[in-house]
Amino acid sequence: MTAIVSGAFFALMFLGMPVAFAIGTAAFLFYLFGPMPPAIAVQKIVSATQSFPLLAVPLFVLAGHLMNECGITERLIRLASVLAGWIRGGLAQVAIALSALMGGVSGSAVADAAMEARILGPAMLERGYSRGFACAAIAVGSLITATIPPSIGLILYGFLGNVSIGRLFVGGIVPGLLMTLFLMVTAWLVARRRGYQPERRTLPGGREVLSATWESKWALLFPVFLILGIRYGLFTPSEAGAFAVAYAVVIGIFVYRQLTMAKLLTALRHSLTDTGMIMLIIMFSAMIGYMITLERVPQDATTFLAGLSSNPQVLMLLLIAFLTLLGMFLESTVITLLLTPILVPVITRLGIDPVHFGLVMMTVVTLGGMTPPVGVAMYTVCGMLNCPMDEYTREALPFLAAVVLLVAIMVFWPGLVLFLPNLLF
Repeated sequence: MTAIVSGAFFALMFLGMPVAFAIGTAAFLFYLFGPMPPAIAVQKIVSATQSFPLLAVPLFVLAGHLMNECGITERLIRLASVLAGWIRGGLAQVAIALSALMGGVSGSAVADAAMEARILGPAMLERGYSRGFACAAIAVGSLITATIPPSIGLILYGFLGNVSIGRLFVGGIVPGLLMTLFLMVTAWLVARRRGYQPERRTLPGGREVLSATWESKWALLFPVFLILGIRYGLFTPSEAGAFAVAYAVVIGIFVYRQLTMAKLLTALRHSLTDTGMIMLIIMFSAMIGYMITLERVPQDATTFLAGLSSNPQVLMLLLIAFLTLLGMFLESTVITLLLTPILVPVITRLGIDPVHFGLVMMTVVTLGGMTPPVGVAMYTVCGMLNCPMDEYTREALPFLAAVVLLVAIMVFWPGLVLFLPNLLF
Protein backbone atom coordinates (compact mmCIF):
# COMPACT_ATOMS: atom_id res chain seq x y z
CA MET A 1 0.00 0.00 0.00
CA THR A 2 2.92 2.34 0.71
CA ALA A 3 4.09 1.94 -2.89
CA ILE A 4 0.62 2.80 -4.21
CA VAL A 5 0.45 5.94 -2.08
CA SER A 6 3.95 6.98 -3.20
CA GLY A 7 3.02 6.45 -6.84
CA ALA A 8 -0.16 8.49 -6.44
CA PHE A 9 1.78 11.32 -4.82
CA PHE A 10 4.31 11.55 -7.64
CA ALA A 11 1.55 11.36 -10.23
CA LEU A 12 -0.34 14.24 -8.62
CA MET A 13 2.86 16.28 -8.35
CA PHE A 14 3.56 15.64 -12.04
CA LEU A 15 0.06 16.92 -12.87
CA GLY A 16 0.83 20.18 -11.07
CA MET A 17 -1.20 19.80 -7.89
CA PRO A 18 0.14 21.91 -4.95
CA VAL A 19 2.41 19.80 -2.78
CA ALA A 20 0.31 19.99 0.38
CA PHE A 21 -2.81 18.73 -1.40
CA ALA A 22 -0.83 16.13 -3.34
CA ILE A 23 0.42 14.77 0.00
CA GLY A 24 -3.04 14.87 1.53
CA THR A 25 -4.85 13.30 -1.43
CA ALA A 26 -2.31 10.49 -1.87
CA ALA A 27 -2.22 9.74 1.86
CA PHE A 28 -6.01 9.67 2.10
CA LEU A 29 -6.04 6.76 -0.39
CA PHE A 30 -4.44 4.61 2.30
CA TYR A 31 -7.30 5.32 4.68
CA LEU A 32 -9.95 5.08 1.99
CA PHE A 33 -8.88 1.69 0.60
CA GLY A 34 -6.49 0.39 3.29
CA PRO A 35 -7.00 -1.25 6.67
CA MET A 36 -7.77 1.97 8.58
CA PRO A 37 -11.09 3.87 8.44
CA PRO A 38 -11.09 7.36 6.87
CA ALA A 39 -11.96 8.91 10.23
CA ILE A 40 -8.43 8.10 11.41
CA ALA A 41 -7.03 10.36 8.67
CA VAL A 42 -9.01 13.30 10.02
CA GLN A 43 -7.86 12.49 13.55
CA LYS A 44 -4.22 12.48 12.42
CA ILE A 45 -4.59 15.84 10.70
CA VAL A 46 -6.08 17.33 13.85
CA SER A 47 -3.62 15.66 16.22
CA ALA A 48 -0.68 17.01 14.21
CA THR A 49 -1.71 20.50 15.24
CA GLN A 50 -1.91 19.53 18.93
CA SER A 51 1.79 18.71 19.30
CA PHE A 52 3.37 20.79 22.04
CA PRO A 53 6.88 20.74 20.48
CA LEU A 54 5.33 21.90 17.20
CA LEU A 55 4.15 25.04 19.00
CA ALA A 56 7.69 26.34 18.65
CA VAL A 57 7.29 26.61 14.86
CA PRO A 58 4.64 29.39 14.69
CA LEU A 59 6.24 31.13 17.67
CA PHE A 60 9.67 31.22 16.07
CA VAL A 61 8.14 32.26 12.73
CA LEU A 62 6.43 35.15 14.55
CA ALA A 63 9.66 35.96 16.40
CA GLY A 64 11.51 36.14 13.10
CA HIS A 65 8.99 38.56 11.62
CA LEU A 66 8.97 40.65 14.81
CA MET A 67 12.76 40.85 14.70
CA ASN A 68 12.47 41.96 11.11
CA GLU A 69 10.00 44.71 12.00
CA CYS A 70 11.68 45.84 15.22
CA GLY A 71 15.17 46.29 13.77
CA ILE A 72 17.00 43.17 15.01
CA THR A 73 17.07 41.48 11.61
CA GLU A 74 18.01 44.76 9.96
CA ARG A 75 21.11 45.02 12.16
CA LEU A 76 22.01 41.38 11.58
CA ILE A 77 21.75 41.94 7.84
CA ARG A 78 24.11 44.91 8.17
CA LEU A 79 26.56 42.79 10.17
CA ALA A 80 26.32 39.96 7.62
CA SER A 81 26.83 42.46 4.80
CA VAL A 82 29.92 43.87 6.48
CA LEU A 83 31.35 40.42 7.12
CA ALA A 84 30.49 38.78 3.79
CA GLY A 85 29.30 41.42 1.32
CA TRP A 86 32.80 41.93 -0.09
CA ILE A 87 32.96 38.33 -1.37
CA ARG A 88 31.93 37.56 -4.96
CA GLY A 89 28.25 36.65 -5.08
CA GLY A 90 27.63 39.24 -2.38
CA LEU A 91 23.94 38.81 -1.55
CA ALA A 92 24.19 35.01 -1.64
CA GLN A 93 27.12 35.25 0.79
CA VAL A 94 25.11 37.63 2.96
CA ALA A 95 22.18 35.18 2.97
CA ILE A 96 24.42 32.32 4.13
CA ALA A 97 26.18 34.44 6.76
CA LEU A 98 22.79 35.70 7.94
CA SER A 99 21.61 32.10 8.35
CA ALA A 100 24.54 31.48 10.68
CA LEU A 101 23.65 34.59 12.68
CA MET A 102 19.91 33.92 12.61
CA GLY A 103 20.45 30.28 13.58
CA GLY A 104 21.06 31.46 17.11
CA VAL A 105 17.91 33.57 16.99
CA SER A 106 15.17 31.67 15.18
CA GLY A 107 16.12 28.04 15.91
CA SER A 108 14.05 27.01 12.89
CA ALA A 109 15.33 26.39 9.37
CA VAL A 110 11.92 27.07 7.84
CA ALA A 111 11.47 30.34 9.75
CA ASP A 112 14.96 31.45 8.73
CA ALA A 113 14.36 30.52 5.08
CA ALA A 114 11.00 32.32 5.04
CA MET A 115 12.46 35.48 6.56
CA GLU A 116 15.40 35.62 4.14
CA ALA A 117 13.20 34.86 1.12
CA ARG A 118 10.96 37.76 2.07
CA ILE A 119 13.82 40.22 2.72
CA LEU A 120 16.81 39.20 0.57
CA GLY A 121 15.04 37.24 -2.18
CA PRO A 122 13.65 40.20 -4.18
CA ALA A 123 16.96 42.08 -3.88
CA MET A 124 18.86 39.04 -5.22
CA LEU A 125 16.55 38.84 -8.23
CA GLU A 126 16.99 42.56 -8.90
CA ARG A 127 20.79 42.07 -8.90
CA GLY A 128 20.47 39.53 -11.72
CA TYR A 129 20.73 36.28 -9.73
CA SER A 130 18.74 33.43 -11.22
CA ARG A 131 15.64 32.44 -9.26
CA GLY A 132 16.97 28.93 -8.72
CA PHE A 133 20.32 30.13 -7.39
CA ALA A 134 18.67 32.67 -5.06
CA CYS A 135 16.26 30.06 -3.71
CA ALA A 136 18.99 27.43 -3.33
CA ALA A 137 21.34 29.78 -1.46
CA ILE A 138 18.56 30.80 0.92
CA ALA A 139 16.94 27.37 1.42
CA VAL A 140 20.10 25.25 1.77
CA GLY A 141 21.76 28.02 3.78
CA SER A 142 18.98 27.76 6.35
CA LEU A 143 20.26 24.24 7.08
CA ILE A 144 22.87 25.90 9.31
CA THR A 145 20.15 26.32 11.94
CA ALA A 146 20.10 22.51 12.36
CA THR A 147 23.41 22.64 14.24
CA ILE A 148 23.91 26.21 15.44
CA PRO A 149 22.39 26.38 18.95
CA PRO A 150 19.63 26.63 19.95
CA SER A 151 18.35 24.11 17.39
CA ILE A 152 14.87 22.82 18.21
CA GLY A 153 15.75 19.51 16.55
CA LEU A 154 18.74 19.00 18.85
CA ILE A 155 16.56 19.79 21.85
CA LEU A 156 14.01 17.15 20.83
CA TYR A 157 16.75 14.61 20.08
CA GLY A 158 18.42 15.19 23.43
CA PHE A 159 15.14 14.91 25.32
CA LEU A 160 13.94 11.75 23.57
CA GLY A 161 17.32 10.03 23.50
CA ASN A 162 18.35 11.03 27.03
CA VAL A 163 21.41 12.80 25.59
CA SER A 164 22.95 15.90 27.15
CA ILE A 165 21.45 18.93 25.40
CA GLY A 166 24.38 21.01 26.61
CA ARG A 167 26.84 18.68 24.85
CA LEU A 168 24.69 18.74 21.71
CA PHE A 169 24.61 22.53 21.69
CA VAL A 170 28.36 22.84 22.15
CA GLY A 171 29.00 20.07 19.63
CA GLY A 172 26.95 21.88 17.01
CA ILE A 173 29.14 24.99 16.99
CA VAL A 174 32.02 23.63 14.88
CA PRO A 175 29.81 21.81 12.30
CA GLY A 176 27.66 24.94 12.01
CA LEU A 177 30.64 27.16 11.32
CA LEU A 178 32.10 24.65 8.86
CA MET A 179 28.77 24.39 7.06
CA THR A 180 28.75 28.18 6.74
CA LEU A 181 32.25 28.06 5.25
CA PHE A 182 31.45 25.21 2.83
CA LEU A 183 28.30 26.90 1.54
CA MET A 184 30.03 30.27 1.15
CA VAL A 185 32.85 28.67 -0.86
CA THR A 186 30.24 26.95 -3.05
CA ALA A 187 28.41 30.25 -3.62
CA TRP A 188 31.74 31.90 -4.49
CA LEU A 189 32.57 29.23 -7.07
CA VAL A 190 29.17 29.56 -8.75
CA ALA A 191 29.27 33.37 -8.61
CA ARG A 192 32.76 33.45 -10.10
CA ARG A 193 31.66 31.30 -13.02
CA ARG A 194 28.55 33.40 -13.68
CA GLY A 195 29.98 36.82 -12.98
CA TYR A 196 27.87 37.67 -9.93
CA GLN A 197 29.51 40.66 -8.27
CA PRO A 198 30.19 41.52 -4.59
CA GLU A 199 27.90 43.97 -2.83
CA ARG A 200 30.87 46.11 -1.81
CA ARG A 201 34.22 46.71 -3.46
CA THR A 202 36.46 47.03 -0.41
CA LEU A 203 37.24 44.97 2.65
CA PRO A 204 35.57 46.17 5.87
CA GLY A 205 37.72 48.01 8.37
CA GLY A 206 38.08 46.98 11.98
CA ARG A 207 36.08 49.95 13.21
CA GLU A 208 33.25 49.16 10.80
CA VAL A 209 33.14 45.53 11.96
CA LEU A 210 33.11 46.57 15.61
CA SER A 211 30.39 49.13 14.95
CA ALA A 212 28.16 46.60 13.17
CA THR A 213 28.78 44.03 15.92
CA TRP A 214 27.89 46.53 18.64
CA GLU A 215 24.67 47.48 16.86
CA SER A 216 23.76 43.79 16.69
CA LYS A 217 24.62 43.03 20.31
CA TRP A 218 21.03 42.36 21.41
CA ALA A 219 20.56 39.88 18.59
CA LEU A 220 23.91 38.21 19.30
CA LEU A 221 23.13 38.01 23.04
CA PHE A 222 19.75 36.39 22.45
CA PRO A 223 21.02 32.79 21.91
CA VAL A 224 23.15 33.18 25.05
CA PHE A 225 20.07 34.11 27.08
CA LEU A 226 18.13 31.32 25.41
CA ILE A 227 20.71 28.63 26.20
CA LEU A 228 21.08 29.82 29.80
CA GLY A 229 17.30 29.88 30.22
CA ILE A 230 16.95 26.30 28.99
CA ARG A 231 20.03 25.15 30.88
CA TYR A 232 18.80 26.46 34.22
CA GLY A 233 15.16 25.52 33.74
CA LEU A 234 13.64 28.97 33.29
CA PHE A 235 11.63 27.67 30.32
CA THR A 236 11.26 24.50 28.28
CA PRO A 237 12.61 24.20 24.75
CA SER A 238 9.11 24.67 23.30
CA GLU A 239 8.53 27.70 25.50
CA ALA A 240 11.73 29.16 24.09
CA GLY A 241 9.65 30.31 21.11
CA ALA A 242 7.45 32.37 23.43
CA PHE A 243 10.58 33.83 25.03
CA ALA A 244 11.86 34.71 21.55
CA VAL A 245 8.61 36.58 20.79
CA ALA A 246 8.69 38.41 24.14
CA TYR A 247 12.37 39.27 23.66
CA ALA A 248 11.73 40.70 20.19
CA VAL A 249 8.80 42.77 21.49
CA VAL A 250 10.78 44.17 24.44
CA ILE A 251 13.81 45.02 22.29
CA GLY A 252 11.64 46.48 19.55
CA ILE A 253 9.58 48.70 21.85
CA PHE A 254 11.94 49.71 24.65
CA VAL A 255 15.45 49.44 23.16
CA TYR A 256 15.28 50.15 19.43
CA ARG A 257 11.84 51.85 19.65
CA GLN A 258 10.94 50.75 16.13
CA LEU A 259 8.08 48.32 16.80
CA THR A 260 4.87 50.29 16.22
CA MET A 261 1.34 48.92 16.17
CA ALA A 262 1.36 49.00 12.36
CA LYS A 263 4.59 46.97 12.24
CA LEU A 264 3.22 44.54 14.83
CA LEU A 265 0.16 43.92 12.67
CA THR A 266 2.39 43.47 9.62
CA ALA A 267 4.47 40.87 11.48
CA LEU A 268 1.31 39.05 12.59
CA ARG A 269 -0.08 39.03 9.04
CA HIS A 270 3.14 37.67 7.51
CA SER A 271 3.43 35.09 10.28
CA LEU A 272 -0.13 33.94 9.66
CA THR A 273 0.57 33.45 5.95
CA ASP A 274 3.88 31.63 6.47
CA THR A 275 2.60 29.48 9.33
CA GLY A 276 -0.49 28.49 7.36
CA MET A 277 1.61 27.32 4.43
CA ILE A 278 3.98 25.39 6.67
CA MET A 279 1.32 23.84 8.89
CA LEU A 280 -0.79 22.68 5.95
CA ILE A 281 2.10 20.53 4.72
CA ILE A 282 2.86 19.26 8.24
CA MET A 283 -0.79 18.41 8.88
CA PHE A 284 -1.17 16.35 5.71
CA SER A 285 2.25 14.77 6.26
CA ALA A 286 0.94 13.44 9.58
CA MET A 287 -1.28 11.02 7.66
CA ILE A 288 1.76 9.64 5.85
CA GLY A 289 3.72 9.49 9.08
CA TYR A 290 1.02 7.35 10.69
CA MET A 291 0.79 5.14 7.60
CA ILE A 292 4.54 4.51 7.62
CA THR A 293 4.49 3.80 11.35
CA LEU A 294 1.51 1.45 11.02
CA GLU A 295 3.29 -0.58 8.36
CA ARG A 296 6.47 -0.57 10.51
CA VAL A 297 8.62 0.81 7.70
CA PRO A 298 11.08 2.76 9.94
CA GLN A 299 11.40 0.00 12.52
CA ASP A 300 11.89 -2.78 9.98
CA ALA A 301 14.34 -0.71 7.93
CA THR A 302 16.35 0.25 11.01
CA THR A 303 16.51 -3.36 12.22
CA PHE A 304 17.57 -4.48 8.76
CA LEU A 305 20.31 -1.86 8.47
CA ALA A 306 21.63 -2.58 11.97
CA GLY A 307 21.89 -6.27 11.05
CA LEU A 308 23.98 -5.59 7.96
CA SER A 309 27.15 -4.55 9.79
CA SER A 310 28.60 -4.05 13.25
CA ASN A 311 31.21 -1.57 11.97
CA PRO A 312 30.24 1.84 13.43
CA GLN A 313 31.18 3.86 10.37
CA VAL A 314 29.46 1.50 7.94
CA LEU A 315 26.35 1.53 10.11
CA MET A 316 26.47 5.33 10.29
CA LEU A 317 26.59 5.54 6.49
CA LEU A 318 23.69 3.12 6.12
CA LEU A 319 21.60 5.00 8.67
CA ILE A 320 22.45 8.33 7.06
CA ALA A 321 21.33 7.05 3.65
CA PHE A 322 18.09 5.80 5.20
CA LEU A 323 17.47 9.06 7.12
CA THR A 324 18.23 11.14 4.04
CA LEU A 325 15.67 9.19 2.03
CA LEU A 326 13.10 9.42 4.84
CA GLY A 327 13.76 13.14 5.20
CA MET A 328 12.64 13.69 1.63
CA PHE A 329 9.12 12.57 2.56
CA LEU A 330 8.64 13.43 6.23
CA GLU A 331 9.14 16.61 8.25
CA SER A 332 12.32 16.51 10.35
CA THR A 333 10.40 16.86 13.63
CA VAL A 334 8.33 13.78 12.78
CA ILE A 335 11.47 11.75 12.01
CA THR A 336 13.14 12.91 15.20
CA LEU A 337 10.15 12.04 17.36
CA LEU A 338 9.69 8.68 15.64
CA LEU A 339 13.23 7.34 15.30
CA THR A 340 15.28 8.84 18.13
CA PRO A 341 14.05 6.36 20.78
CA ILE A 342 14.75 3.51 18.33
CA LEU A 343 18.12 4.58 16.96
CA VAL A 344 19.92 5.85 20.07
CA PRO A 345 20.04 2.43 21.82
CA VAL A 346 21.23 0.80 18.57
CA ILE A 347 24.10 3.21 17.93
CA THR A 348 25.08 3.32 21.61
CA ARG A 349 25.31 -0.47 21.72
CA LEU A 350 27.70 -0.37 18.74
CA GLY A 351 29.95 2.24 20.36
CA ILE A 352 28.82 5.33 18.46
CA ASP A 353 28.70 8.48 20.57
CA PRO A 354 25.07 9.69 20.69
CA VAL A 355 26.18 13.34 20.51
CA HIS A 356 28.15 12.61 17.34
CA PHE A 357 25.26 10.68 15.80
CA GLY A 358 22.68 13.27 16.87
CA LEU A 359 24.40 16.11 15.07
CA VAL A 360 24.84 14.04 11.91
CA MET A 361 21.23 12.86 12.12
CA MET A 362 19.78 16.35 12.56
CA THR A 363 21.85 17.62 9.65
CA VAL A 364 20.62 14.98 7.21
CA VAL A 365 16.96 14.93 8.28
CA THR A 366 16.79 18.73 8.18
CA LEU A 367 18.43 18.59 4.75
CA GLY A 368 15.29 16.78 3.60
CA GLY A 369 13.45 20.07 4.06
CA MET A 370 15.61 21.56 1.29
CA THR A 371 15.17 18.71 -1.22
CA PRO A 372 12.34 17.36 -3.37
CA PRO A 373 9.75 15.99 -3.23
CA VAL A 374 8.27 17.40 0.02
CA GLY A 375 10.93 19.74 1.44
CA VAL A 376 9.11 22.34 3.54
CA ALA A 377 11.88 24.96 3.40
CA MET A 378 12.28 24.39 -0.33
CA TYR A 379 8.58 24.93 -1.06
CA THR A 380 8.43 27.89 1.31
CA VAL A 381 11.23 29.74 -0.51
CA CYS A 382 10.20 28.69 -4.01
CA GLY A 383 6.61 29.68 -3.30
CA MET A 384 7.64 33.13 -2.12
CA LEU A 385 9.99 33.76 -5.06
CA ASN A 386 7.88 31.96 -7.68
CA CYS A 387 10.66 29.55 -8.64
CA PRO A 388 9.99 26.33 -10.62
CA MET A 389 11.00 23.11 -8.87
CA ASP A 390 13.22 21.89 -11.69
CA GLU A 391 15.22 25.12 -11.72
CA TYR A 392 15.62 25.03 -7.93
CA THR A 393 16.74 21.41 -7.96
CA ARG A 394 19.34 22.05 -10.64
CA GLU A 395 20.77 25.11 -8.87
CA ALA A 396 20.75 23.43 -5.45
CA LEU A 397 22.97 20.51 -6.51
CA PRO A 398 26.33 22.27 -5.80
CA PHE A 399 25.11 23.34 -2.34
CA LEU A 400 23.79 19.85 -1.59
CA ALA A 401 27.13 18.37 -2.68
CA ALA A 402 28.92 20.68 -0.21
CA VAL A 403 26.63 19.51 2.60
CA VAL A 404 27.19 15.84 1.68
CA LEU A 405 30.95 16.44 1.80
CA LEU A 406 30.66 17.99 5.26
CA VAL A 407 28.49 15.11 6.50
CA ALA A 408 31.12 12.63 5.25
CA ILE A 409 33.81 14.52 7.14
CA MET A 410 31.65 14.49 10.28
CA VAL A 411 31.11 10.73 9.97
CA PHE A 412 34.76 9.78 9.47
CA TRP A 413 36.17 12.40 11.84
CA PRO A 414 34.13 12.19 15.07
CA GLY A 415 36.66 14.32 16.91
CA LEU A 416 35.61 17.30 14.82
CA VAL A 417 32.17 17.12 16.44
CA LEU A 418 33.19 15.90 19.88
CA PHE A 419 36.22 18.13 20.45
CA LEU A 420 34.40 21.01 22.13
CA PRO A 421 31.94 18.88 24.16
CA ASN A 422 34.79 16.73 25.50
CA LEU A 423 36.81 19.86 26.26
CA LEU A 424 34.06 21.70 28.11
CA PHE A 425 32.28 18.75 29.76
